[in-house]
Amino acid sequence: MNASANKTNIPTSMRAIEIKAPGGPEVLAIATRPVPKPGDGEVLVEVHATSVNRLDVFQREGVYPIPPGVTDIPGLDIAGRVVAVGPGVSHVAVGDSVCALVAGGGYAEYCVVHESSCLPVPRGLSMLEAATLPETMFTVWSNVFDRVGLKKGETFLVHGGASGIGISAIQMVTAMGSRVFTTAGSDARCRQCEALGAELAVNYKNEDFVAKLKERTEGKGVDVILDFVGGEYIARNIDLLAIEGRLVQISLLDGGQVNINYGPVLLKRLVLTGSTLRARPNAFKRAIAASLHERIWPLLESKTIKPVVSRTFRLEEMADAHRYLMSGDNIGKVAISVRAT
Repeated sequence: MNASANKTNIPTSMRAIEIKAPGGPEVLAIATRPVPKPGDGEVLVEVHATSVNRLDVFQREGVYPIPPGVTDIPGLDIAGRVVAVGPGVSHVAVGDSVCALVAGGGYAEYCVVHESSCLPVPRGLSMLEAATLPETMFTVWSNVFDRVGLKKGETFLVHGGASGIGISAIQMVTAMGSRVFTTAGSDARCRQCEALGAELAVNYKNEDFVAKLKERTEGKGVDVILDFVGGEYIARNIDLLAIEGRLVQISLLDGGQVNINYGPVLLKRLVLTGSTLRARPNAFKRAIAASLHERIWPLLESKTIKPVVSRTFRLEEMADAHRYLMSGDNIGKVAISVRAT
């Protein structure tokens, strides 16, 4: 596929969200930007929907640096239709409906993405639903299955089960045959997590998740923990891990400067690891996309795994969408309608 097949009615400018200065949601504003052009291996997507992630909040606050060469427009998830392709594109064609993980630029009417990060919109899903999938599912697959090798029959804990990451992790890991536990901040959110497949959800506001899960596992502990909280949770996670358990850290909402007793790491032969995904090379993301397409996309199309959209906003309501995510009232993802689908 080459540029000669591209559509000819692509505008030269588009609406996009820009961050006027680091700060609260009020710094998000609609701006007019040039429509980007796809380079080698890249496609231009007419964006129908995007979603809000915690990393977008960190970027707005000025605490998460943009990788070199990446647009300053926020947004890591998109769903839409391919309208142009750059040189060397071989797996995606103009007219394809795709969802994609992008390094930035999702909060706009058009977005350039490398074809390696594109996946077809699963059959039966809307663009809004598809736009909530890539960032969380790439993250869960890369860390839980590739990085620490969760096996069928092992036990797994994800913190923040009602978050986008949590909702994806619960369903993906359950479908792969492991026992799933989670934490959430209310009894109602805990019940929602259990309805999605968690064996037990612990209300961390009034229960000790370490004690509860040690009891549920008959003192063994948990084999794999996926955590984005950090802070004092790090020591508690180490306490909860089983012999040869693995802790994978993907964010540090409560901070990374902590004092811990490292003795249990030696005695239990633990693995403590972590990762970020945004700046990883295209080849790395291509491998994750291939695994998701083979293992997870059929489960989405059969409704074994379902997107959970907590609430939908319009592009011009992005500040309100950020406020809603920060309120902690969401169960699942916050979706953004960019244009009529």
